Amino acid sequence: MRRGKQPPIPVFIIALCCAGLITCASNSTKKQHKKTEIHMTDPPRQNDEAQKLARELKRKGISDERVLTAIGNIPRHSFIDEQLSAYAYQDRPLPIESGQTISQPFTVAWQTELLQLKPGEKVLEIGTGSGYQAAVLCEMEAEVYSIERYYNLYQTAKETLNKLGYYPNLFFGDGFEGLPEHAPFDKILITAAPEKIPEKLLQQLRVGGWMVVPLGGRTGQKMTVIRRISDNEFKESEHGDFIFVPMQKGTSE
Repeated sequence: MRRGKQPPIPVFIIALCCAGLITCASNSTKKQHKKTEIHMTDPPRQNDEAQKLARELKRKGISDERVLTAIGNIPRHSFIDEQLSAYAYQDRPLPIESGQTISQPFTVAWQTELLQLKPGEKVLEIGTGSGYQAAVLCEMEAEVYSIERYYNLYQTAKETLNKLGYYPNLFFGDGFEGLPEHAPFDKILITAAPEKIPEKLLQQLRVGGWMVVPLGGRTGQKMTVIRRISDNEFKESEHGDFIFVPMQKGTSE
């Protein structure tokens, strides 16, 4: 692999994520109908809080308006335990099931911005977790695939996303294996930290596509963008320091 690096952008964020698999459906009428139902039952304050969170992220340096609009449209409180709802729109990670977390909103926005996502692109997410990142990708009109290694998170994420009007196909499986039967992907987003780039995932990336991954050991990682230049040539660039949970092999019932 040929690696070309750019100077890192110093960003110090703590973010913890888990893993899972989801593909967005394209039934926009059904999606809109479901979202209307949710908005009618959500307190107005929480809708306002999502918009406020998006403005905060813009002040912190997120510039992609499509990313900010997506975050401003999503009720983050729906992805966490009701007892933590008071913290839902703070820029901080929060615990979810299986000892995992929902990432800090800035981290979600930062990774998504690095994808430079276009409507209709085919995206593989490694680490569904709560489903919040998948919802952001769906809002941005991607064709989303997302793989989760914890079965209970896989089930919960699917229920939450469908309730909110997002209809990705959610798969339970090992993120290191990816989804070769659905490859190649335009973009791959990894929300847990491998020490080395998973070779099987690189091979599922189309030529001209790229991967965003927090790469490194337990003490910290570099947010890395890997672009596939040709069948055997890749180029890397680094975009700040982060801390994620390690990416783990296998599945957990």
